[in-house]
Amino acid sequence: TDTLHYIASALSFMLPNLNKPVVLTCAQRSIDRGSTDALLNLTCSCYIALSDIAEVTIVSHGTTSDDYCFCLRGTKARKMHTSRRDTFRPINTKPIATVFEDGKIKFWLDYNKRNDKKKVKAMPFFEEKVALIKWHPNADPKLIEFFRKEKYKGVVIEATGFGHIAIEGKYSWFDEIKKAVEKNMVVCFAPQTLYGRLNPNVYSTGRKLKESGVIYLKDMLPETAYIKLCWLLGQYKDVEKVKELMLKNFSNEINERLSEKDFLV
Repeated sequence: TDTLHYIASALSFMLPNLNKPVVLTCAQRSIDRGSTDALLNLTCSCYIALSDIAEVTIVSHGTTSDDYCFCLRGTKARKMHTSRRDTFRPINTKPIATVFEDGKIKFWLDYNKRNDKKKVKAMPFFEEKVALIKWHPNADPKLIEFFRKEKYKGVVIEATGFGHIAIEGKYSWFDEIKKAVEKNMVVCFAPQTLYGRLNPNVYSTGRKLKESGVIYLKDMLPETAYIKLCWLLGQYKDVEKVKELMLKNFSNEINERLSEKDFLV
């Protein structure tokens, strides 16, 4: 469960043009415990595997009881609790569907449908020299310098608010980020808040960072952004092409519009 959302994102990108369901499931409680969630999760996963949802999904408990499971989009799901059985939640969206033990499926979102005429071609290559880091007060800019000197190809930074980090004073990251961009490192910002969308145009800090070459990834989850950057750098050597494609929707990882009803679903 700890890395299932990374796996779901990886499969979502490496299996383009998907023609059938790919379902991941899990158990927060061991199968030998009375409170295990394994049976319901597996049962509901089988129903989704037999459905026409041609996407990579995570199927797991929707509540702490054995009421139903959620079918979650692989690029928009995240583990949100250490031990709860309903740990996987949709972020900035709804579940694709609610799945019940008797096989009933209630759909909440549009989805890509099964099409056996499509041909899937795996694109399994990933760049290893990519980092995912969180900016915080007093974070040393030497962290970016380290990745630059180690010749990392890309970094995703979890930024605060609309997409901010320190750009003035002793702990400013601005100069190091600018040097990294000049050395062809792809520097991306994702929302530390998880919910909501980055917008570099609201404050001068964001505008200055955008001008330096930082890519603002809208509402893309940090873990999804990290996997996507690893995947794109594994497919393409052209850095400008990678920058362009980071803002292209491959597997519904970016929402063009957010709804207030999708907060803490």
